Amino acid sequence: MSIQNGRRSTLVLGTRGSKLALCQSEWFQSKVQEVVPDVRVLLKKVQTSGDRIVDVPLAKIGGKGLFVKEIEDALSAGEIDFAVHSMKDVPAQLPEGLDILCIPQREDARDALISREGRSFQNLPFGANIGTASLRRQAQLLHVRPDLKVAVLRGNLDTRLRKLKEGQFDAIVLAAAGLHRLGWSQTITEYLPSILSLPAIGQGALGIEGRTNDAFVRSILIRLNHRATETTVTAERAFLYRLEGGCQVPIAAHATLSGDQLVLEGLVATVDGKTVIRDQMEGTHQQAHALGVQLAERLLSRGGDKILREIYGSA
Repeated sequence: MSIQNGRRSTLVLGTRGSKLALCQSEWFQSKVQEVVPDVRVLLKKVQTSGDRIVDVPLAKIGGKGLFVKEIEDALSAGEIDFAVHSMKDVPAQLPEGLDILCIPQREDARDALISREGRSFQNLPFGANIGTASLRRQAQLLHVRPDLKVAVLRGNLDTRLRKLKEGQFDAIVLAAAGLHRLGWSQTITEYLPSILSLPAIGQGALGIEGRTNDAFVRSILIRLNHRATETTVTAERAFLYRLEGGCQVPIAAHATLSGDQLVLEGLVATVDGKTVIRDQMEGTHQQAHALGVQLAERLLSRGGDKILREIYGSA
């Protein structure tokens, strides 16, 4: 398919093939159809490296970009017109010619604990085996409970829940948003407060990526953009960009907007959780990007730079 930027009667939406990715994409497909009922929106599955390689920690194979690269290649080649991503999977820097054209209203940004025996985090037995794919979660949980054994848990949500049920783990930690979207909220034992597990950058939000110069798609997607979510995610991603962070480093940030008041909280930690550098800043919604950069620089000056150097130096 040749790249076209004018009006057309059919658009192709690119998506990963997992149950959650399809659920998210089908939801957004229906929203687009409501806005432009005269335009057909077709789904096209694109398998990513992150979907193919499921037995190795993300930090060892290239990080979060593995879930978007092939989709972005298809966008650049004109094989699809836009794509739905989980925003937390989108690297801080996008390829030239591509842009996030829309961020719909955010789902629950919290992490959720699912334990086999229905125990809360603090009531898990000494030395309990916790499954997570995230160094961010690992560092924060070990900071509070250094007795825990944290093991790598990859795969889609059904696979992770199955491994818990089979007894491979005492508990697992997942993003609440994905469980909500799939209708699996009843599996959640406990929502982890941000003071215990600060969410990943962009967690709970979807990012709709398209070609920068595609005026037709942009004109449609802008009508589905949620300004408050865009503002909070902008602050979080500016924090990530300034830290040049990826899956190799335990980095977290979460912003909230109340009226015009924007509050951004962020952290940088060592993988073992022994050191956690955490702070927050406040500003107005117009200062979202600047706030992210300033908070990152504050954490770097407090020792975050040393953590990043040590982690990247040993990677």
